[in-house]
Amino acid sequence: MLNFVDAKIPEGPLAEKWTNHKFNLKLVNPANKRKYSIIVVGTGLAGASAAASLAELGYRVEAFSYHESPRRAHSIAAQGGINAAKNYPNDGDSIFRLFYDTIKGGDYRAREANVYRLAEVSNNIIDQCVAQGIPFAREYGGQLDNRSFGGAQVSRTFYAKGQTGQQLLLGAYSALIRQMHTGTVNFHPRQDMLDLVVVDGLARGIITRNLITGEITAHVADAVILATGGYANVFYLSTNAMASNATAAWRAHKKGAAFANPCYTQIHPTCIPVSSEHQSKLTLMSESLRNDGRVWVPGKAGDNRPPNDIPENERDYYLERMYPSFGNLVPRDVASRRAKEMCDKGHGVGATGLAVYLDFADTIKRNGKEWVADKYGNLFDMYRQITGENPYQAPMRIYPAPHYTMGGLWVDYNLMSSIPGLFVLGEANFSDHGANRLGASALMQGLADGYFIIPYTIGGYLAQKPHDSLDTSHDNFRSAENDVNDKLNQLLSIQGNEPVEELHKRLGRILWNDVGMSRNKTGLEKALSDIPALREEFWKQVRIPGKTDEYNPELEKASRVADFMELAELMAQDALNREESCGAHFREESQTEENEAKRDDENYTYSANWEFVEVGKPEVLHKEELVFENVTLSTRSYK
Repeated sequence: MLNFVDAKIPEGPLAEKWTNHKFNLKLVNPANKRKYSIIVVGTGLAGASAAASLAELGYRVEAFSYHESPRRAHSIAAQGGINAAKNYPNDGDSIFRLFYDTIKGGDYRAREANVYRLAEVSNNIIDQCVAQGIPFAREYGGQLDNRSFGGAQVSRTFYAKGQTGQQLLLGAYSALIRQMHTGTVNFHPRQDMLDLVVVDGLARGIITRNLITGEITAHVADAVILATGGYANVFYLSTNAMASNATAAWRAHKKGAAFANPCYTQIHPTCIPVSSEHQSKLTLMSESLRNDGRVWVPGKAGDNRPPNDIPENERDYYLERMYPSFGNLVPRDVASRRAKEMCDKGHGVGATGLAVYLDFADTIKRNGKEWVADKYGNLFDMYRQITGENPYQAPMRIYPAPHYTMGGLWVDYNLMSSIPGLFVLGEANFSDHGANRLGASALMQGLADGYFIIPYTIGGYLAQKPHDSLDTSHDNFRSAENDVNDKLNQLLSIQGNEPVEELHKRLGRILWNDVGMSRNKTGLEKALSDIPALREEFWKQVRIPGKTDEYNPELEKASRVADFMELAELMAQDALNREESCGAHFREESQTEENEAKRDDENYTYSANWEFVEVGKPEVLHKEELVFENVTLSTRSYK
């Protein structure tokens, strides 16, 4: 029985829900855990921590990655830090304040119970990572240091220079490889999940393609975990690694897993601007830079003087002017829209006029170059290598770009999707960030899900399900294998004259223009016309050389772009349906006189959970009403 809206939130006071729920969950006897096998797809922070934790408990784990090593996961790109409510600076932080900031930052479109649990386990994550030897920055007395991030007025972000994600991933990787060496985790590198296998209504396995040999293989388990990241690469140009994709989640969606809030896609304000049509990805400059860098544009439109030639009284530090309480540390959606607004009014800088300045001159003058290099040195080096400009001597140029996706597969409180036995962790699910993610919360969610939530909740599921002897000879596995082979052969048989890359690029333009940072009814209706037309062209004109039974990166890309073509239509459908502005979803028809997002709490206080019907047909909407008992719905203000 598919479950599209029952979140299974425990009864009782908010602060006691998770503790009571853990006690009430059924347990698997330690000696019985080895009888159960669990598939984990994706070995970034969420997947690696989950696989290691479950194997440590005694389950047999099959871990799959399209990389040759878990160390290649995109989690390394989360540079700035990880949030936790330790309150080491003694500046007023608490679990409830982290919960409140996250709910508010998501513009009141997330589940209270899930967000509070995230805040509650955040402190455990720091203890776990310190025990693993993660080299968090420390202050003079030896205490772990903290810095500020957008959407908060306390310093709660733990960091390791500008490479926090990489260091945390190495910790999870170390835990995972330990289990690989003991034999409790069987690691499958260079495997692409192309389908989910459902038997008697339960998720029981996956179909994968070996990216080196092309071999199609079926894998069976008692439960499946997807930890496959987000779908921002649907825009073609994004901050995501080029291999990041939506295929695993989308194929699960087509097997019955509800897709929630696909229009909630975050545009990050601190990215290196587009420089040419030949670019294949964009580079994120960490939000942590907004701690000490000041964002500004020339006060006069069309002022093309070099930044150092523009005197202080002719600069517009617009975030500080418009949001005096938070200044440069407003949330990402707010900072992104304001940067676009400045550029649209002619105040943009650089050759394209689509950039604003991020300036460290004041901080360097106050604290010295060495102080800045100690905190942000690798980020400054990266900027210099990419742009050829020295950010110690002149301001960085930044502009918003697609980054994180708050939408994803719907999950209940146990992180189980609408398909029993299919669990979804990290960015692949929708559960914790509402309509906008605050900075430094992605790493927090990934590790919370993997280390501290799924070990309990998947046990509660397996304890109610007797182990059986199902194997891949079952008809459903054979049928799924045949479907995968048929689709790959269909792609190869087209023999058109358009490269995959070009078709993907055109899809990205449609989305950026009409389903991007700012949306309106006319543009969304246009997108819902343009996307199906482009998808039809894709299936008639795409050119894919080579064969299926060999290393074929073009076939790999085409398979993923085919899914993006379908997902893009759902994103536009969801954005058109939600006739309000909230967080990163900005409908131009719904804004205040000051051009801020204007929510419609009476009609849209729900997560939009979409049920797949058929390619090209509108999906069916199931609403999970969001109930707020511990915070008051109010207009989000950072002034």
